[in-house]
Amino acid sequence: MSTKEKLLAYAGKKYKVSPEHLWVRYPNYAVLRHGDNKKWFALFMDIPGGRLGLDSGETVEIVDLKMGDPLLADLLVRQPGFFRGYHISRGNWISILLDGSVPFEELCRWLEESYLATASKETRQRLRPPKDWIIPANPSYYDVEAAFAQAEEINWKQGRGIKTGDTVFMYVAAPVSAILYKCRVTKTDIPTYFDNGEVRMKSLMRIKLLKRYPPDRFTFDVLGKEYGIFTVRGPRSIPDSLKKALK
Repeated sequence: MSTKEKLLAYAGKKYKVSPEHLWVRYPNYAVLRHGDNKKWFALFMDIPGGRLGLDSGETVEIVDLKMGDPLLADLLVRQPGFFRGYHISRGNWISILLDGSVPFEELCRWLEESYLATASKETRQRLRPPKDWIIPANPSYYDVEAAFAQAEEINWKQGRGIKTGDTVFMYVAAPVSAILYKCRVTKTDIPTYFDNGEVRMKSLMRIKLLKRYPPDRFTFDVLGKEYGIFTVRGPRSIPDSLKKALK
């Protein structure tokens, strides 16, 4: 099995896609594209090596992939087997030789990079690794302390960007004004509708209590002075320094 065939088989298994042959004139050219936004994330071609600046005029197999970072593309094209994108030269596209000069594991890595760089927002959200968040809780609206006293798993308003598997650290507002709970998100997109003029909810997430913190440890003053967090009005990411302290 050639490197091209192995990479196509790998893509078919991992991304559930099949190669599309779009040009009658070039039957060996193959495109891989996303199912939702229809964007290409790989283009397989065979071309004369001279078109890449190679001394040999023999036909070579290449794959065009898109890098998410232009600096990454600039670094890669300085390495053997990597070239500026042939046929797709705009943006951050690069061409990689499929002659064995680039290890197969590395090809898979850059195929993954191209898949993510061209994916829809929904696909990137689904595939991203678990993330840590701070979320607010207002005791004047809901007694979260009483809720966790009765059960380790409760439903909560779902924050934008949060998905199953994420970790949320709950900041309870005044009069507590401190992070009190560490929770794991076990389910998202639970349908609901609630609107009392002050709080509006269209979906809920289910969170499981993992850890409690003393109310005098991660206070509003500590978060501001030590970690640069001066407000928690909605879901927000966590600085690495605070992440280490919380864990």
